[in-house]
Amino acid sequence: MDYRNEAPEVLKGFLIYHETIKGHSKATVEEYFLDLRTFFRYLKIIRGNAPRNTDINSIDIKDIDIDFVSAVNINEIYDYLSYLSRDRVKNQNSKTEKYGLSPATRARKVATLRSYYKYLVVKAQLLTDNPIKDLDSPKIPKTLPKYLSVDESMRLLNATGGKNDIRDYCIICIFLNCGLRISEIVNLNVNDIREDHIRVIGKGNKERIVFLNDSTVSAINDYISVRKHIASADKNALFLSNRRSRMSRESIHAMVKNTLLKAGLDMTNYSSHKLRHTCATLMLKNGVDVRTLQEILGHEHLNTTQIYTHVDSSDLRMAAAANPLGNFTKSGSTHNE
Repeated sequence: MDYRNEAPEVLKGFLIYHETIKGHSKATVEEYFLDLRTFFRYLKIIRGNAPRNTDINSIDIKDIDIDFVSAVNINEIYDYLSYLSRDRVKNQNSKTEKYGLSPATRARKVATLRSYYKYLVVKAQLLTDNPIKDLDSPKIPKTLPKYLSVDESMRLLNATGGKNDIRDYCIICIFLNCGLRISEIVNLNVNDIREDHIRVIGKGNKERIVFLNDSTVSAINDYISVRKHIASADKNALFLSNRRSRMSRESIHAMVKNTLLKAGLDMTNYSSHKLRHTCATLMLKNGVDVRTLQEILGHEHLNTTQIYTHVDSSDLRMAAAANPLGNFTKSGSTHNE
């Protein structure tokens, strides 16, 4: 997708700013575009610029201008959020349509709107007042990340097989030992591999070094010995599909789901991202401090990493047991007998 062919001028400047000045990845900028395109499409419907029965995904936004954008009010925003929570299809490509986006997804879309209107006021100076400055974000329920146990992780590693066994084992080994994001694994190149570390380009095109343990070095070396004999359309790409092109997010995600199934693990509860959670949790449980883990995972903010510190309940159990009243029993209680 090239937003430059679809975005109106009043939106294009915002997207170019984030891509060139802020250094955000192409995928992130496209997410901004998709979020704002949906918002503008919805506004055209509720303002009568498009018939109510129009398929929202067919509405053109090239005619959106600063007057249209500046006329937004807080009630329109809340109508839009209501639409996202009740009517918006979660996955346009899914055979089973599920309606209503999660609070986390809606909060991200609110963040995009905030960023856009702030840009119009502060950077582009196309507006003198921010019409959504008082907009609240949807409350996101706090949930602990799911992760595999050590035994379950070993079952997953043992479950790879077939003609891509060495490749798939290597990918899952990197997930579980290095905690890379799926996009980071997709974008790995052959020349990113070093003797004891890999060069990773993370969110915002930020580069970091991730060191490898013996198991991961062995898995990568085994795959490289296979990879070098494959004539690929993309000579740089590390992980190749059956078509000898760079593996996509979808193909890696499908491979992980299939391997989870073969390992007898619940593929509805786990995913590629849960393998990253597994790596982070197992490191913390085995003595890695949270700031070191922040560097490994490529988190910009420490509070993003700190969610993993709440996963292991062993410290909480020890704290409860350490309370001097922990063994108290009321006098005369039947529990003393």
